[in-house]
Amino acid sequence: MFPLAKIIVFILLGILLVTQLYPLLWLLIYSLKNNEEILSGSFFSLPSKLMWSNYTDAIASGNYFKYLLNSLITTTSTMVLVLLLSSLVSFAISRFRWKYGQLVMVLFLIGMMIPMQATLLPLMLIFKEMHILNTLWSLILPYVAFQTPIAVFIMSGFMKSIPHEIEESAVVDGANVLRIFWSVIIPVSIPPMMTVCILTFINIWNEYILAATFISKEALKTLPFGVNSFVSQYSVNYGAIGAYLVLGALPVIIIYFLLADKITKGMVAGAVKG
Repeated sequence: MFPLAKIIVFILLGILLVTQLYPLLWLLIYSLKNNEEILSGSFFSLPSKLMWSNYTDAIASGNYFKYLLNSLITTTSTMVLVLLLSSLVSFAISRFRWKYGQLVMVLFLIGMMIPMQATLLPLMLIFKEMHILNTLWSLILPYVAFQTPIAVFIMSGFMKSIPHEIEESAVVDGANVLRIFWSVIIPVSIPPMMTVCILTFINIWNEYILAATFISKEALKTLPFGVNSFVSQYSVNYGAIGAYLVLGALPVIIIYFLLADKITKGMVAGAVKG
């Protein structure tokens, strides 16, 4: 028989699971109903007929694939740049002994405290002078700037736990600094890099404020902005709105459930010295 403490923990976790999964399940059921069933107020009832046409209407009328492609380009570019910059900075901070190493780390930690909304006006003026407003670069550059500090925090913590004997062996074999970085440090740092990828993907995929501020061209809108436009345009077709919301959330849900364990492994990988 389980101790009382374990039973209480299981009950609390079960309640938490229900509260987290129920909104997703409700939204899925909502997206398969017609307007009459939705307006009837039967929030907990199953649809009498599965309205898969809501999804075809959402895809056909909401420019779903165009917005999806823009989000994929923006998110993928951001992840690549964040991984490259954060791995280089983390390597320099954690593996080298230099005068300003801790100062650089503090500056990145300060960057984690700056709210994105506070930078909208200065970024608008800067991007206007750079002539990159209404381009995907006006999203990618600030995304990289805001995601790099947390990535450096995660990766530097892990790299500090890597035994120096590994580098010493590589030096004995004739490896230079660049070779040590690419052939020794990077392969060992895959767990925190996966964590950085997942966190960056989730944060950037759902971002709306910058996308709504810097992008006005229809052809360059990202998926969260497209969801808002679709909801505003088709405010009477509730089933199609639900379907579009499901389609908008689907990529993040799939990525998270497939790779959720990588987040935990990456976050705790550097907690204990190797």
